Amino acid sequence: MFRDFSAQALFMGLLTAFVGFASSFAVVLHGLTGVGATEAQAASGLMALSVSMGLCAIVLSAATRLPVSIAWSTPGAALLASSGAVEGGFATAVGGFLVCAVLIVIAGLWKPLGRMVAAIPATLANAMLSGVLIGLCFAPVKAIAFDPLLGLPIVLAWVVVGSINRLYAVPAALAAFVAVLAFGIDIPEGAFAGLTDALLPQPEIVAPVFTIAGLVGIALPLFIVTMASQNIPGIAVLKVNHYEPSPGPLFAVTGLFSLLSAPFGGHAVNLAAITAAMCAGSDAHPDPARRYWAAINAGVFYVIFGLAAGAVTAFVSLAPPILIQAVAGLALISAFAGSALNAFHAVEGREAAAVTFLVTASGVSFAGISGAFWGLIAGGLMLALARLTARRRARS
Repeated sequence: MFRDFSAQALFMGLLTAFVGFASSFAVVLHGLTGVGATEAQAASGLMALSVSMGLCAIVLSAATRLPVSIAWSTPGAALLASSGAVEGGFATAVGGFLVCAVLIVIAGLWKPLGRMVAAIPATLANAMLSGVLIGLCFAPVKAIAFDPLLGLPIVLAWVVVGSINRLYAVPAALAAFVAVLAFGIDIPEGAFAGLTDALLPQPEIVAPVFTIAGLVGIALPLFIVTMASQNIPGIAVLKVNHYEPSPGPLFAVTGLFSLLSAPFGGHAVNLAAITAAMCAGSDAHPDPARRYWAAINAGVFYVIFGLAAGAVTAFVSLAPPILIQAVAGLALISAFAGSALNAFHAVEGREAAAVTFLVTASGVSFAGISGAFWGLIAGGLMLALARLTARRRARS
């Protein structure tokens, strides 16, 4: 196992954890406070989620030898932010988190769901992935428009170094980001006051309260959003990169780690979608059999970031979010190009792939469920209709 370790996988693991943590921690904090968490409880929840998804990634990737990336449920956090406080306060929300985790475990052990996920056509999976990635791939351009003096150094570092050696293009972009943060952004005086105290955030255990309001208002919507928007696309990303995971056990284990983080205020952890493409792609290592170390390394860094959640939050928040997204977008351009090519390469099913891509890329959510899920549904219906029409023509 340790013979498969590589410096390339180490860097990609660091970048994956950095992007995964930095790009959405604010959404998590906003979601937890939205359902009644105090500032300390929200910080505890953020720490619990980061540590849980790190340990989950290490366990699953080491056990399966697959690059299984884990993330917190960002759509779930957005759902919490929009739902507002429930009757009974944060304790009721934590009860909902626990019920959601149990439901994820049950879903993982229910074999028909695993068969359904495994049956997703490769063209639709590629189309969905490209639709998920394209929004973040726009970020470098948006960063330049936001402030050329901040965005251009990051993009130029990626272009120049990538023209010499593609493997070092993204590391160069990350180094440029750090340089921009250090020399191009005015850091307010006293911004790092109390940084030492923030290095070890205090975990807070919240005694759960189980109510009908928590079940209907928190648990069920959170379960649906997490499964549809994260776990199912996460399996599809692995399939796109030519891995054949067993979905059920992966779902069940993420549910168990969600169960562990819930008492500390964490809402849910799940299979990653966007960052999964970073660990499963060729930038993690030329040999697909050795890419699982990128996910293991990401898990280690997630744990470190979680234990120092307060300090990491303070540092990253100094930079405009678009700059962090720009680094992620540059890292995912290769994955986007590959998935788009595979989605539209075959003439048969091209329209279904286009529908999947467009619905997913629209970013529009229906009934609290993201466009990635609805993109697969729309594309699947188009593909089924095309095949039915072809059969009727063949019979006639």
